[in-house]
Parts: sequence; structure tokens; C-alpha cells
Amino acid sequence: MTKDDLIAKLKIIVAPYVQDEAAFKTLSEDTDFVSDLKINSANLVDIILDIEDEFDIRLENEDMEQMLDVKSAMAIVTAKLNG
Repeated sequence: MTKDDLIAKLKIIVAPYVQDEAAFKTLSEDTDFVSDLKINSANLVDIILDIEDEFDIRLENEDMEQMLDVKSAMAIVTAKLNG
């Protein structure tokens, strides 16, 4: 899966939870889920569950704690898919 494909899938997953539409339109690897997109911590849990379902992976607590931005999410998903 290419980086662009992964970003596109993540964008679909986070879309329902975004509170800052302007930041969402310019979503990139450097986008932070909380400070940029204004996603609250309860919704971050929903996003993590959606990521597990979409990619058929299991995320550990350490993974969840690190998944605060698009770049981290991409790295963790890629590692799980390749692992």
C-alpha cells in the first residue's frame, strides 16, 4: 500500500470525528489529530477501533498512546501490516 493510499484511507476513517474542517482539507502526514483536527480523546478511541477494523490489525495500548498524528498512525499501521 502506498503512502498516498494509506493517507486516503485514514482520511476516510477520521472524517466523521473532525471538528476543524479547514485543517481536514489540508490533512497531511504532519496533521495532529487533537490540536489540528480538534478530535477529542473519546473519538480517538473510536478512530483506533475503526483503524483496527479497516486494516484487520490489533493495536496494543502502546500503539494507541503513540497514535496522535497522521505520521504516527501511518507508521504503526504499516508496521502491523508488515509484521
